[in-house]
Amino acid sequence: MQPEFIIIHQQVAPYVAHIQLNRPKELNALNLQLMGELRDALKLLDADDQVRAIVLSGNEKAFAAGADIKQMAEKSAIDMFNTDQFSTWDTIKKTKKPIIAAVSGFALGGGCELMMLCDMIVASETARFGQPEIKLGVMPGAGGTQRLTRAVGKALAMEMVLTGRFITAQEALQAGLINRVVPVELFLQEAIKLAGEVAAMAPLAVKMAKEAVLKAFDTTLDEGLHFERKNFYLLFASADQKEGMQAFMEKRTPDFKGQ
Repeated sequence: MQPEFIIIHQQVAPYVAHIQLNRPKELNALNLQLMGELRDALKLLDADDQVRAIVLSGNEKAFAAGADIKQMAEKSAIDMFNTDQFSTWDTIKKTKKPIIAAVSGFALGGGCELMMLCDMIVASETARFGQPEIKLGVMPGAGGTQRLTRAVGKALAMEMVLTGRFITAQEALQAGLINRVVPVELFLQEAIKLAGEVAAMAPLAVKMAKEAVLKAFDTTLDEGLHFERKNFYLLFASADQKEGMQAFMEKRTPDFKGQ
């Protein structure tokens, strides 16, 4: 079935796919259907050998302005528990290929949390980031207290979560939340360019390197170093390692096959 709330653009650059959130009237508010469509699209692209990096965007006005409050307002705690909406987020987190978020306008609440599930973030000058759930009598539930704190530190995360304050693109850049800020007319183009740079690298090495970087948030330094070393050794079983090092010695561009 054709998805209703996302648009999939294949091959926007060599080995790069683009998923666009598409609920413009609702500023791309994240309802259950949209998140399910996104999960399914990412699973398909993750299994596609013609895709090595993925760009995720909204539009100029909003990446995503939060969760769909209308779907949650009247639910009980048991309803929320039984819906288990965060299992979809857990599946998205398992995407092996790198995801680059292209953010313009609002990235708030669930939108900010979805952005933080991505591996790199290119933002327009108009981007605004926040976790305003506190103003609705709740708190972040999809990683806003955890990933935000790891990205920007306790002081700023606490202020954003406890007051609901939005931060600008420049503040987000200075705090380490995003990779770069570009003019609004270039935010998607620059994200695709960054994804293209990643897609030009050895696919197996990219997947294992992403896995190792993320491991740093889940374990001790010693365990993380052990994990890194294991992935490093494992890549010497790949044809791409032989090709990459041979190309370096021959002073030519490597031809990586993902094998």
